[in-house]
Amino acid sequence: MIAQRLIHASPNGDRWSLARDPDTVHGTVHILHEPAPASGGRPERIGLASFLAGNPDAPERRALVDLVGTLVEAAPVTGAAPEAGAAAAEPSPGEEAV
Repeated sequence: MIAQRLIHASPNGDRWSLARDPDTVHGTVHILHEPAPASGGRPERIGLASFLAGNPDAPERRALVDLVGTLVEAAPVTGAAPEAGAAAAEPSPGEEAV
């Protein structure tokens, strides 16, 4: 069963949802565009790269970017020590290991 989350509904009835198909190898994520019933169009799956490469001012694209932004807002940065067993960062080329 495909899981969906509505990201934008336009005034004319078009709907865009973030969707994930768990039956695929890695749970393929895509955008599902459902056109307004009056338009007679068919639902369309759009790959994330194609969707994000579209018009940066489109409200449905802005809604997806805003949703992704909430993922980093919800994860506060703390000075807490790393989990036990976590790997240390490798020095960049030219830097000395500490």
